[in-house]
Amino acid sequence: MTDSSSNKPVIESPFIDHLGVQLISAADGASEVVLALRPEHLNTWAVSHGGITMTLCDVALAMAARSLAADGVGVVTVEMKVNFMQPGSGELRATGRVLHRSTTMAYCEGEIRDSEGHFVAKALGTFKYMRRLAVGREVRQQRLRTDPTAKPGPSDG
Repeated sequence: MTDSSSNKPVIESPFIDHLGVQLISAADGASEVVLALRPEHLNTWAVSHGGITMTLCDVALAMAARSLAADGVGVVTVEMKVNFMQPGSGELRATGRVLHRSTTMAYCEGEIRDSEGHFVAKALGTFKYMRRLAVGREVRQQRLRTDPTAKPGPSDG
């Protein structure tokens, strides 16, 4: 969650980096992220695509939840609802905050405003705290069962 060289919070997501989302702050259950819209972020009406708006909400809420977690613990989105108020343009600024937290879950809210200060979207979401999971080849290795009596769980593929 923090860059060891600068002690600055980081998002740690290649997808979010690809979009160009910048993390402004994430501490004490609150966060702020910014995205300067580029042509590839727009829909056919030349305003922010709904998927970009939802992604920015997801990042802001998740970073607020992560700001309360120990190192090595992240969050996954369990559910999220976004209300679109009006089209976004220019720069989108998303804020998030934790409304309630348990040992395993965080319930968060957030909003997005554009560079003119117009209210673009409101979001509510629930996030599950999880230790960092293995990815890629490591996941395939985890799925190999060394115990022949082990039974798959309901979500095992």
